[in-house]
Amino acid sequence: MKIAIGSDHGGVDLKEEIINFLKSENYDVKDFGTNSKASCDYPDYALKVAEAIVAKEFEFGILVCGTGIGISIAANKVPGIRAALCSDTFSAHATREHNNANILALGARSVGPGLALDIVKTFLNAKFEGDRHQARIDKITAIEKKYIK
Repeated sequence: MKIAIGSDHGGVDLKEEIINFLKSENYDVKDFGTNSKASCDYPDYALKVAEAIVAKEFEFGILVCGTGIGISIAANKVPGIRAALCSDTFSAHATREHNNANILALGARSVGPGLALDIVKTFLNAKFEGDRHQARIDKITAIEKKYIK
């Protein structure tokens, strides 16, 4: 499975821990940056990962910033992206099963590394249930199409 990952300066340390974990589990991972603790703008990295997902170059994305909020908002501006900020394993499997989320967002200042890795594992192992949930995803897609100019 191919995973795209990115972070801003606030999430760079957690991102590195996640990359090491994913590689140890034999995931194919591409780091879209940043690789520095120098201040940078999270929308830049959200866009890189989101565009790689909608281009179908990667199956899933993981984004990390200080809270996970800003980076998930930015990613969700890309049509076809369903980025979910998760701070627990229940949300991680529910967003895959019900929302068919394709990007997991994490907050490095709100989730420790141990829990973050559990959330990542849960997200990547959960499967979309389809059925009634697909009808809801279709409605989300219709909203996107309505506002794309």
